This record gives sequence, C-alpha cells and structure tokens, in this order.
Amino acid sequence: MIQKTYQLAERDGSRQVMDNVAFLSGLQAITFFLPIFVIPYLFQVIGPEKFGLISFAQAFVIYFMILTDYAFNISATKKISLFQGDNTTASEIFSAVMTAKIILVLLSLFIFAAILRFVPKFSTDQTLYTLSFGAVIGNALFPLWLFQGMEKMKYIARLKMFGEFAYAFGIFLWVRGPADYLAVPIVTSSVSLFTGIMGIGIVFWRLKLSLKFPRLKHVRREIRAGKDLFLSIVAINAYTTTRVFAVGLLTNNTLTGFYSIAEKIASMAQTFPLASFSQAIFPRLSNIFRKNRAKAFLLMQQVQSITVRISLISLPLILILTSFIIRIVCGGDYPQATMTLRLLLISVFFVSANAFRVQFLLVCGKPRSYSRIHIIMASIGLPLLLLLIHLFSYLGAAMATVITEAGIFTLTYITVKRLQKNYSP
Repeated sequence: MIQKTYQLAERDGSRQVMDNVAFLSGLQAITFFLPIFVIPYLFQVIGPEKFGLISFAQAFVIYFMILTDYAFNISATKKISLFQGDNTTASEIFSAVMTAKIILVLLSLFIFAAILRFVPKFSTDQTLYTLSFGAVIGNALFPLWLFQGMEKMKYIARLKMFGEFAYAFGIFLWVRGPADYLAVPIVTSSVSLFTGIMGIGIVFWRLKLSLKFPRLKHVRREIRAGKDLFLSIVAINAYTTTRVFAVGLLTNNTLTGFYSIAEKIASMAQTFPLASFSQAIFPRLSNIFRKNRAKAFLLMQQVQSITVRISLISLPLILILTSFIIRIVCGGDYPQATMTLRLLLISVFFVSANAFRVQFLLVCGKPRSYSRIHIIMASIGLPLLLLLIHLFSYLGAAMATVITEAGIFTLTYITVKRLQKNYSP
C-alpha cells in the first residue's frame, strides 16, 4: 500500500513530497523525543501545581495565537502553492498576509492587556501571562504558511529543530526548582521570537520575496479567503485548547497539571508522524486535485488507510504501557494522569482515522462543509466539556474529548462518502 501511494505521488512530480515528509519527519522525531526528557524534568522539578499554572497560561495565550494565525496556514498555504515560481504574486500575497497578521497582533495585545487589567483570575499572575505573550508575536512572525505553500519544508524543519534544542537547553539550564517557573515562559517566548525573525529573514534572503505596503483590498481579500476556515478553527479550539483552560478555571492548578501532562503525552502520540504527512501532502494534494480530481481522491484514501493501520498498531501498545509511561514521565504513580491518558488515547485514534478526510474537504473546495462539521461539534462539545468537568472533574475533559472527536469522525466520514461519486475515475 505504501509503495502504491509512493508511485501515485511520484507520477505527479512528488519526489519533493517525499523529501518534505523526510524533513518534517525528522522535525517530528526531534519534537517527539526531546519532550520525553524535557517534560518529565519540568514536571518533577517545578511540581504539578506550577506545571498546571504554566499549562493554563500557555492555553490562555494560544487563543491569541489562533487569532493572529487566523486561517492563513490553510487559505494562504493553498494560494501560495498555486504560484510557486511567481515571485511577484507570491510577494504580493506575503505582504498582504503579514500586514493582516500585524493588525491582528495589535488587536490581540489590546484584548490581552484588558483581560489582565480587569479579570481577577489573571491579575494574580500578570508577570507569567505577560512573559508568555512573547510566543504569540514569534508565532505570528514565523511564515509557516509560506514555507508549506512553496514546499520548502527544510526551512521549517531546520528552524523548528533549532528552536526545540534551544528550548530544551534553556529549560535544563535555568529551571532548577519551583521558584524558577517564570524561566519557562521566558525561554518559550525568546525561542519563538528568534525563530520567527529568522523565518522572515529566510523569506527575504533565500526565497527572494519582498515585503511592500499592500493595498487595503489585498489585505481584505486574504481575510475574506480565510473567513469560513477561521470560524471552523475557532470552533475546533473551542473543544481542544479550551480543555486545559476549562480544567484550570473549574478545578485547581494541581489537577490541571495532571490533566495537562496526560494531554501532552496524548498529543505526542497524535502528531508523530501524522503531522509530517499532513503538512507535506496538503500543498501537493491541492496541485494534484487541480489536474486530476479522481487521482487526488485516491491518494487521500490510500494515505488515510495507512494512517489507520499505523494507529491500530501503535495506540494499543501505548495503552498497555500507560502506567509505565506516567511513572517515567511524572516520577511516580499518579492514577489521575494515568486514567486521563487512557481516555485521551481513544480520541487520538478518531483524529488519526479522520485527518486526511478532513484535509480533503479543504483541498476539494468545501471549506463550508469543513466549517459546518466543526461548528456543529463545537456547539455540542463545549457545553459537554463544561458539564462533564463539573460532574467528573479533570476526567470529564477527557470524556468530552472522546465524544467530540467521535462525532467529528462520523460527520466527516458521511460528508466525504457523499462526495465520493463526484471523484470516481
């Protein structure tokens, strides 16, 4: 099956896809293995309470990352993929998107400052939240969408790998006890800002694009292009990012620490190596779809089938080793984290078994279907999340996650199945 998929991609000039997968798989390997050392160290050195507080702060600033990212990582990536080699048009898109991002960063900063000033929950640890906000600016600067669209994944891999090693070095060097917890957002923000600035530098020096003051209509065009996708991204994060945030609001820092450590482990199982394939295949699949819709649909099916088979092998193994994993990561037996992780692994399967179907809705020009699915499940999942946390504490967040991801899988499967007749050979 893997060989067939490779041959299908090869005939469409996708040797570059395999190279991109290799670069991103290397990055994913680094981001998979480094946290194996960093996360246990951090959890054990600063303790569950401070770990939970930092996780809550990270969940808080992620909302502003969502706002500043808008939907450019999807809408602008797809558009740039259609203009590879046309530096004039690519520079025009780059300038419009970066201008929109700067406006959104300023808006985020205003909202952020207002929350710190007027909401008591956040006024207590203002220094922590302020230091964490640097990651929002760095993330907005980093042109991930451009590198993906131009299929220059090596730049993503190199900069992110550097960032991961720099983060690990900073944590091991400056975090020695609970009193050093503020060093965590300092290191995170510093690394994010540096890689963001370096990413912009590569755009100018290596890709030879220019940044000019764009026309207002071009900025509006890019914002309109991502409107439906942004709504779906907000909906998605209403039941993803909000999980840690809601646990932090409705329980305490210690329980948030147990939940967040389990979610981080589950996230590692979910993203490696799935994210590498997803990022590398999206721009190429868009190009293939433009030339041959049936071939693009077949490629999506084959890659999704491979992903399901990998999940059916790897996830049961992780499930069996859950207690051992928590013992190694947390430095002891924590049944709260163990049970949470077991539940979250079920949701990981639904995500993996659905990833490329979801992506295909964007490739085939069905952003409203994509948006509708996630908005429907967000309207169900968010109230369910709050209810189940109220009833079952941190375990309720994991239960709500499983139910929500199962619902997304079901709706997406039905939607893509209905589209299948349109893309038959």
